[in-house]
Amino acid sequence: MSQIKKERFAFIKPYSDVHTLGVNSIAELLKDCGYEVIVGDEHIENTVNDIRFESNQKELVKWINAHRITHIGISYRLDEDIAVSIVGHLIKTLRDNQLLAYQGGPIGTILYGGLPKACDLIEKEHRGLVKTFKGGESISETLSKLEVPKERIPHYLVEGSAYDDFRMAFGEDVINKSNYDQFKPLDRSDYPEYGTREDTVVKRLQNTPEGQEFSPLMRAHVGPFLSNESREESVKAFANWTKYLAETGCLDIISIGTSQLTQSSFGENWEDRVNGGGVPINSPEEYRMIYDVSRPLLLRTYAGTKNIPELAAIHEDTINISWHALSLWWFNKLDERGPYSLYESLKQHFETIKYIATTGKPFEANVAHHFAFRGGDDVTYVVSAYLAAKLAKKLGIKTHILQNMLNTPRATWGIADLAKSRALLTLVNELEDDNYEVILQPRAGLDYFKSDLDEAKIQLAAVSALMDDIDPHNEMSPPIVHVVSYSEASHLATPDIINESVQITQQAIKEYRKLRKNGDIEDMSQNPEVKARTEEVLQSARTIIKGIETHIDNPYTPEGFYKIFAAGFLPVPYLWSNDEEYRFAKHFKTRPIKGSTKVVDEEGNPVKAQEVVDFARSNLKEVDYVLKSKYLNKIELP
Repeated sequence: MSQIKKERFAFIKPYSDVHTLGVNSIAELLKDCGYEVIVGDEHIENTVNDIRFESNQKELVKWINAHRITHIGISYRLDEDIAVSIVGHLIKTLRDNQLLAYQGGPIGTILYGGLPKACDLIEKEHRGLVKTFKGGESISETLSKLEVPKERIPHYLVEGSAYDDFRMAFGEDVINKSNYDQFKPLDRSDYPEYGTREDTVVKRLQNTPEGQEFSPLMRAHVGPFLSNESREESVKAFANWTKYLAETGCLDIISIGTSQLTQSSFGENWEDRVNGGGVPINSPEEYRMIYDVSRPLLLRTYAGTKNIPELAAIHEDTINISWHALSLWWFNKLDERGPYSLYESLKQHFETIKYIATTGKPFEANVAHHFAFRGGDDVTYVVSAYLAAKLAKKLGIKTHILQNMLNTPRATWGIADLAKSRALLTLVNELEDDNYEVILQPRAGLDYFKSDLDEAKIQLAAVSALMDDIDPHNEMSPPIVHVVSYSEASHLATPDIINESVQITQQAIKEYRKLRKNGDIEDMSQNPEVKARTEEVLQSARTIIKGIETHIDNPYTPEGFYKIFAAGFLPVPYLWSNDEEYRFAKHFKTRPIKGSTKVVDEEGNPVKAQEVVDFARSNLKEVDYVLKSKYLNKIELP
């Protein structure tokens, strides 16, 4: 045992790659198991960034020896060829300096975490010398790969992984039965507005055939782009996909995955500008053509990133959009996804929500997971979604589609996802009244799935069970499922893959409900760990919300939402923007702790919600000055 205690893991990454959640997740697991773990600082990141130079190789060897490293892991999630080169230089450096265990050196294990293709290339080139992590590994898989002895694994890690392991076993059973492809969707056509311009998502939800059990409406994102074809041919191909999906009947709602140019430059002459992927629709006539071939499906699509209210009106007129979605703080200069400043973007989003309210259509806040993508903690996820929901109600929205992206970050434990989801539902449901309805729409994480298609199908069934456990005794929950196709990590989902993904999702929910009804699975509504975590997130979220509503005048305005973000009420440590204007938003760090993501201080200790409020409150005078001087032309001394 004394020999084991001397083992010391080190994790490094190049400075050019900002992705750190994967490294942090493995580091936390190892710390939980009692190992010493060191994560390379900025100096080492810069050293690894140019590891091809001999001077940097010497610097890295010096660091390894100084810290008495026995296992080393490297993370790089960008270009595959660069990843192979970096790992190659690392191994050559270790070998040239006699640091590998088979040479009598201290390094017993080399780990690499990155994109699937890079992992495959590295495994092939180094033939077992490097253990690779493609992402999506469970706690059990990770600890097994790291060869952590069972006696070192603490009880709470075993319990934390038990729910996820069970769901994966359930998912494997669903896929191995191979009968999911026999699943037939409900025929909801027995109402006069079905498939017409008077049809709505609410009407479709309300029309379950008499005598049949409710099953969720199925939504999928569809967005092919043929780079070797003209823009017109690409749009035509998408129309053919849409017609096929409408005829096969597995889907209820298609989300048109339009191109970046469609969102930013609709109706303009694109000339030779790069499309950026997605369906390159560029005229109202093309939207109308898609609507005509999609009958009786409901349609929706991305909002614009420029002229946002005008494009929303076009979506109403052409595709009778089933609901609108906006990202509020995102898709602007802040994340380099749009041309407007954060404040100008917020003003247009508020104007657009007011327009949406006049149409009577639902509104979806596409917000919370964007904070999670940038390192936001679980409380920030919940608070940002609540603020968007309350704003929608204040601006006249009657029906709110509550999107809830699970598995984000992918290392999130299932019990943490349930806690986060229930805290969110509790808060947003408190807004409901006779004029405001909330419709839950869960989905799998954007980077959740493995590249191995068989494993990804199992994951899809497993996450479907997670969705059904959010509100397990409500037969109408979830009302809508945003189905992420199992091929997400491998290749673009074709119509057949989309339909198969829908069938897997529906069959998994049906089978899981049967197990629950028979008492063959744990009642997760009574799980004490989930209850405790839910209450913790809920109370922290209430503290942040109270702080915002107490210290910001008129928080539910463009000016208020700007101040909320810029002052640091919603921490985003991995914000891409280097603008000094948003330094308070990036002030706090976050790290994974027992399957959740939490705000921490410089020493890695959890920060209480009130500390976040106090910090943000202290910045409000400066933020108010910037807002008035830079955007409102009301320069006042702070």
